[in-house]
Amino acid sequence: MLRRMDLSGKTALVTGASKGIGRGIAKKLATLSCDLAVNYNTDASGAEDVVRSIRATGQSAFAVQASVGESAQVKRMFETVLGEFERLDIVVNNAGTQVWAPLLDLSEEDWDRVIDTNLKGCFLCTQLAGRHMREHGGGRIVNIGSGCNKVAFPNLVSYTASKGGMEQFTKVAAAELGTYGITVNCVAPGAILIERTAREAEDYAGQWSRLTPMGRVGYPKDVAEAVAFLCTDAAEFISGQTLMVDGGIFTRGPWAY
Repeated sequence: MLRRMDLSGKTALVTGASKGIGRGIAKKLATLSCDLAVNYNTDASGAEDVVRSIRATGQSAFAVQASVGESAQVKRMFETVLGEFERLDIVVNNAGTQVWAPLLDLSEEDWDRVIDTNLKGCFLCTQLAGRHMREHGGGRIVNIGSGCNKVAFPNLVSYTASKGGMEQFTKVAAAELGTYGITVNCVAPGAILIERTAREAEDYAGQWSRLTPMGRVGYPKDVAEAVAFLCTDAAEFISGQTLMVDGGIFTRGPWAY
């Protein structure tokens, strides 16, 4: 018999959840009866909007500010979350940023900002979540990667490095934390239409749809469904894996005909 997609009685922290993919993930988990801590860095109004929409479903939710690349802020965030929730069952490391620049022109400051947010933030949140989950019988950690996990993207050297590092970090974390009943996985989206990507190209959806075998771009709900599955009991024996949610785009190489 198939196990139900149900997170009743569970709590989750989703980083970078005020917009885009993070917002979609938080709202999806709420539909499965999960209570939410909605992290944001600068977009307080966006986070509060997500909180309101979750509360409208009958689930508990609150916003918590922190820059995930700053250890003191991450520590404060976890103290706040654990002050609201008796325990934390799920952490989704979604917060991320990117800088478009050629390798030879990228500034050290921009390199540090991307690596700190995307990779160091994943480390800091996973470490604190893992320590808590170890003492409370286990949990689920899901890291949000990218097609850059697998494919080198020109002019995105810091972003690609951070996401490639995240995939290996996921594997090591899964190997070390599995003994405590903690699963760690990575969901790697392909071309997903959100506010940020819509600004990247005049016809983002059209351009990427033509390249994607399934003939369309992805949406936050596509990523959210995969994350939700990995958070349920149906995925309790899946760990250390990367699930590509890309419509098949990164399965094929360049062909001349």
